[in-house]
Amino acid sequence: MTKQTFIKGAMILLAAGVVNRILGFVPRIALPRVIGAEGVGLYQLCYPFLGVLLTLITGGIPVAVAKWVAEAESQGSGARVRQIFRAAMGLTVALALLMTSVMLLSAKWITTQVLTDPRVYEAFLVMAPMLLLIGVSSVYRGYFQGKQNMIPTAQSQVVETVLRIAAQLTLAALLLPMGLQWAAAGAMMGTVIGEVAALLVMLHHARKDARDRTGLKAPAAEVAVPLEPLPPGRAPVLRRLLRLSVPITGSRLVGSLSYLLESILTARSLAAAGIATGAATAQYGALQGMIIPLLLLPTALTYSLSVSLVPSLSAAAARGDRAAIHLRLHQSLRLALVSGAPFVVIMGLLAEPLCRILYDHAEIAPLLALLAPVGIFIYLQGPLQAALQALDKPGTALLNTSIGAAVKLYLIVELASRPELGIYGAVIAISVNIALVTLLHGISVLRISGFRMQLPDFIKVGAAMVIMGAACRWIMSHHPLTLEWLGLALACAVSALLYLALMAVMGIINRHDLRRIPGIGRWFG
Repeated sequence: MTKQTFIKGAMILLAAGVVNRILGFVPRIALPRVIGAEGVGLYQLCYPFLGVLLTLITGGIPVAVAKWVAEAESQGSGARVRQIFRAAMGLTVALALLMTSVMLLSAKWITTQVLTDPRVYEAFLVMAPMLLLIGVSSVYRGYFQGKQNMIPTAQSQVVETVLRIAAQLTLAALLLPMGLQWAAAGAMMGTVIGEVAALLVMLHHARKDARDRTGLKAPAAEVAVPLEPLPPGRAPVLRRLLRLSVPITGSRLVGSLSYLLESILTARSLAAAGIATGAATAQYGALQGMIIPLLLLPTALTYSLSVSLVPSLSAAAARGDRAAIHLRLHQSLRLALVSGAPFVVIMGLLAEPLCRILYDHAEIAPLLALLAPVGIFIYLQGPLQAALQALDKPGTALLNTSIGAAVKLYLIVELASRPELGIYGAVIAISVNIALVTLLHGISVLRISGFRMQLPDFIKVGAAMVIMGAACRWIMSHHPLTLEWLGLALACAVSALLYLALMAVMGIINRHDLRRIPGIGRWFG
């Protein structure tokens, strides 16, 4: 078993995340050109309901598995590792089969009464297998992450992305002559194919792990079969698994239900504002299928930090090592801030050329410009929420998320139904929710751990953002290139290099940080 340090594990996931984000933009750019914003809207409308069911199936189970495995590994208890895997897998498969049955039996009612456009029916049926596929993969992911081996997760992500892209675009184009709803179903079928590939990668690593531990060729399902009973007096494995995972599931369920209600209330509020169903679906598709994914591009890093942070902080907390907890929090928040800041500048100042070049829809640029400033809150939110979970405070994360969700849904109904605001009312509500939840998470982490954020780091990064933005605008206004995409690439590249230079001069990043990056770190030795 290959075990990585916190930073190395985060960087492995970062490398995979960056590849996924870059590759993932191929369908984000191409799919709207194939099936249009309305087709993307049909595809996107399925996801909120899928998110709710996946939260009920997996929810906090991967985090609980990762946390418990990390604790057991630090204490040398192999029996616990094997029993937690078996209990988690059994529970997940049972829930996945139950939810898949519910989903298939109620598909017609959901797509006509709950969702706002009955044309999503075909895509809704096609996505049903993902519940079991993602559920099983999530247990394996938690198992490997608990052992601080991020390679299986990273490889499965890359394979899933590559196959999903090829299948999505091919099937959407092939089925488009049958109607827009079938094109959306084809895109969803491509997503299912990607998840099958991801699970196969996890099974491959599971077999390899079994051979490493036993020296025998064992089937993947036997990776964590317990070979010895738990020590007497221990609480039942399933009971502790539920105790660890239910609060996290509750927190994520609030987010998933909030996302589902957001899609429903946004469409109904836009209808109340006098916008037709087709136009409302197109606007929602533009927001969730084009703008939000662009804004989430830097979360490749924050996701990797969050995944690596849970077992690392859990192990430190089990040892009572307060200094290690503060160090990991400082590292993760600093990296999230430094990596996310330049994206905020570029998306805020260059929203129009970005949307025109990437999507051929310059009219949606104001949505991106309005959302860009809250990107910083998004990038900090992941590590902060992971810290609360690792420090045994998932209930606090649940409360914070619930408050933010309630405020967001109220503002959507209040603002998006106004004809003068429309979809911009929904954007304002989403922005308020993101900022509020992040601030609440930050206050909670500071109170629980005693950790104090380094204010000078924020000031330095803010100054670098201002200088970078000025350079970016100047280059876009004065570059001699005739092609807009070349000018955009030049402005982004030069201003990003200037930003990195400023970070180095101010001491925010140094050679020691660069040496930790897998693959290229040796260049800075």
